[in-house]
Amino acid sequence: MDHFQSEGYALALHGGAGTLLKEEMTAAREQEHRLALARAAKAGQRVLEANGSALDAAVAACKVLEDEPLFNAGKGAVYTNEGKHELDASLMEGAERKAGAVSGVQHIANPIELCRLVMESEFVMMEGAGAEAFAKEQGIRFVENDYFDTSYRKLQLEEARAAGSVQLDHSDKRHKYGTVGVVARDRNGNLAAATSTGGMTNKQFRRIGDSALIGSGTWADNRSCALSTTGYGEFFIRSAVAARVAASVEFGVRSLGEACDWILNDEVLPLGGDGGMVAIDLHGNVVMPFNSSGMYRAWVLDGKPVNTAIFRGDHVVHE
Repeated sequence: MDHFQSEGYALALHGGAGTLLKEEMTAAREQEHRLALARAAKAGQRVLEANGSALDAAVAACKVLEDEPLFNAGKGAVYTNEGKHELDASLMEGAERKAGAVSGVQHIANPIELCRLVMESEFVMMEGAGAEAFAKEQGIRFVENDYFDTSYRKLQLEEARAAGSVQLDHSDKRHKYGTVGVVARDRNGNLAAATSTGGMTNKQFRRIGDSALIGSGTWADNRSCALSTTGYGEFFIRSAVAARVAASVEFGVRSLGEACDWILNDEVLPLGGDGGMVAIDLHGNVVMPFNSSGMYRAWVLDGKPVNTAIFRGDHVVHE
């Protein structure tokens, strides 16, 4: 498990768990992903370096990931069974535990921006057409649903339809692009977490996973930690992953690393789920565990350069 500690600001992000097997990852593909992850981390770093808030940093980094077609969020979102895109996202800050979440939106270029507006309202979660009506009142950027189209996602849909299956965002052996998430701690000790996804390829019935759910896919509390997950959402929901990790840390049951390892391997895995997460605690400890073959991830600590990794023990420094 990756584990780092910073006395100042820190930020970590993921682009989905699962990934290609190392022997199947070409040098060009690996470089493409690393550069995309580094761009997102640097966007958050610029905010934190200027003494900005963890919340602003998490949103800034998440927007870069949503705009990157390599990942299953925003521009690169997977297709539903109907050949459309339905996006879910959530956001939380640790000082007052304010949160905002949206699910099933189809015309919002950056769902994490809409989460920020929901957070600033009197509500916590909005869905579908209602969320988009609220977004119009707020003047947020709208796009046609085909804005999210990409050729490889279309291929994934065709393959899933042919197989009669629903595929995880990271389950295709050739195209492992996933849910995105960011956690941050600013120099004032405030925490924040953001998660965004297009869900499962070929999903039906307006299925919603853990990425939109506070306490499952996203959590932030200055008394414990901030957390963003990626993986098989149904199992993460059933295990209330984010909230249970935070409770373990807050009440001194486990350290952050121990809590994440426990929830992934002793709770989620026995149910049949796999995946990973990025997390940071109130002391600036950063962990990025996963129980799959790999996880796209990046991190940056105060005064240090950005690092990226895909497999275990393969981190690269980006000056």
